[in-house]
Amino acid sequence: MSKVDQRAQRASNEWRTPGFGHGAGLVAGREVSTKLRSKAFLITTGLLMLAVLASVILSSVLSGTASGPTKVAVVGAASSVVTEPSGLEAVPADDLAAAEQLLRDEEVDAIVAPTDAVEGAGLTAASPGSPDASAAGLDVTVIGFDQAPGSVASALSIQPATAILEPAAADPLLAYFVAFGFGIVFFFAALTFGGTIAASVVEEKQTRIVEILLSTVSARQLLTGKVLGNSVLAFGQIIAIAALAILGLAVTGQRILLGGLGPSVLWFVAFFIVGFIMLAALFAATAATVSRSEDVGGVTTPVTMLVMIPYFLIIFFNDNPTVLTIMSYVPFSAPVGMPVRVFLEQAEWWEPILSLVILAATAALAVLVGERVYRNSLLRTGARVPFLQALRG
Repeated sequence: MSKVDQRAQRASNEWRTPGFGHGAGLVAGREVSTKLRSKAFLITTGLLMLAVLASVILSSVLSGTASGPTKVAVVGAASSVVTEPSGLEAVPADDLAAAEQLLRDEEVDAIVAPTDAVEGAGLTAASPGSPDASAAGLDVTVIGFDQAPGSVASALSIQPATAILEPAAADPLLAYFVAFGFGIVFFFAALTFGGTIAASVVEEKQTRIVEILLSTVSARQLLTGKVLGNSVLAFGQIIAIAALAILGLAVTGQRILLGGLGPSVLWFVAFFIVGFIMLAALFAATAATVSRSEDVGGVTTPVTMLVMIPYFLIIFFNDNPTVLTIMSYVPFSAPVGMPVRVFLEQAEWWEPILSLVILAATAALAVLVGERVYRNSLLRTGARVPFLQALRG
């Protein structure tokens, strides 16, 4: 064989047997490019983004809707900082005790009082005021009942300190919407991209394309590429949703909510990354056991239920600390349960870390089992391959 023929043969062999990373990257790139060319995917993503933006704007509009000026009880010299252009209506109170009674009776929305009177009553400021305000002799504190009176504080001509009479862990309605948001995003993304992986696996088996693919890449490379490609798309969608929600909250002035959501959103992204890889491997493995697209729904039902159960649990039991604690340590519900507990400040600092370690270990086991089932079932056509038989090989 001539040197030219030897080089051609060597190049041909290198092309047919790419390295693991290169082969998985080729498959992942194919998955991403195919999905990005899909009009259905682009339209669905656009509608989801619009829904997120609309919900942020709607929450801002509803929170800003009022039938008239906000009533605040003013004590002593603090009345000088409550002016008509601020949109606040001053209700004079003889002393701080009288003002507190007005607030408890819901006759006013907040109290504006001199800071020395507030400190004398034993109330601790939830947030400090502006140093310039103190220097100007206008040292006042705005007091809310169970939530920081951010809208009243921002309406004043100075930046006062804020305090709370009876602190609440979180607004129940806000907690519900946060739990619902985490639940629906995880549910939607996992089912959408998990279903895409399952459909792709069966389509390749049904059309015999998988036999051509396996002549170039291994089954492990093919599975890894599918999981990575769809994971990139899912992560990109989640990050885009988070960025849009944060931008919307900042533009609409909901900075208090933005500050409270920050840590829980970061934990949600971390848990979602690991949890989705686990579910993607299971979707691909179960789909590989059948050869017809009509059978995909039946074999992927158990995995679909693992996604649906946390969604319904978080909807109906978001105010139950016991259920949330259990959910935060069960791998299939931890991506929703633990971020909600972080938002509600029910979790110790070490709990999200421990839960994430448990989820990562479970994901690694799921990937190993899924890869074995996928590899042993991929070239079997005809009747459904029993799961245990595929696992034994």
